[in-house]
Amino acid sequence: MKNFFERYRFLKSDRVFLLQLLTAIALFAVSLYFNYAANNYTAGFTGNSVNDIILDHLPTVKVDDIFYEGALIMAAFVTLLGLYKPHRAPFILKSLAIFFGVRSFFLILTHLAPPLHAITLPSGNFVERLVSGSGDDLFFSAHTGFPFLMALLFWDHKIFRWIFLGLTLLFGFSVLLGHLHYSIDVFSALFITYGIFQITKWLFKKDYQLSHCCAPTF
Repeated sequence: MKNFFERYRFLKSDRVFLLQLLTAIALFAVSLYFNYAANNYTAGFTGNSVNDIILDHLPTVKVDDIFYEGALIMAAFVTLLGLYKPHRAPFILKSLAIFFGVRSFFLILTHLAPPLHAITLPSGNFVERLVSGSGDDLFFSAHTGFPFLMALLFWDHKIFRWIFLGLTLLFGFSVLLGHLHYSIDVFSALFITYGIFQITKWLFKKDYQLSHCCAPTF
C-alpha cells in the first residue's frame, strides 16, 4: 500500500507526466464523442442483412449479459489496472482513443443491417449507448478488439496477457453466438487492433516508454 501512494506522490510533481495524462484524457473524450456520433449516424441508415458462412451454421444464443455486463466489468478491471500503476494510464487512454477513433471512421463507411436471427438487446443506459450503439455499429467488433488491445498493452505480464486473450476469445465467440456481429467483424478486429497498437506506439513513443519503465510486477 505504501508503494501505491508513493507512485502518486512522485508522479503528481512530474509535469511531463501530467501533460501526457491530460492530453490522453482529452483525446479519449474526443474519441468517445466521435464514437457516439458515428453510432447515431449508422442508426439513421437501414441496410440489408447478408449471408455469413459461420453464422449460417451457428445457433442463436442469448448472450446479452456477457455483451453488456461482461464488457463493463472488463472496462472496470482495466480502469483499476491503470489506477494501480498510474504511469500506464496515458498510453492506455491514448491507445483507446486511437481505437475508438479508427472504429468511428469505419462505422460510417458501409451500412449493413445486423445479421439474421440476431438476439434483441435491451436499450441499455447512456454508457452502453456511448460505446456500443444500437446494433448497427458492426465493423469492427469492439468487444473483440478491446480485450485484444489490452492483451497487447499488457503483453509483458503473463497473467494479464492470458486473461485478456481469454476475454478476446470469450467476447468474440459470444457476439458470434448472439449473431450480433458478422464473422468478418470479429476476425478483422484482431488485425486492425494490432495495427492500432503499432500506430499508437509510433505516435506516442514517450507514453509507451513510460508505461514500460518499471519492472513487470503487480
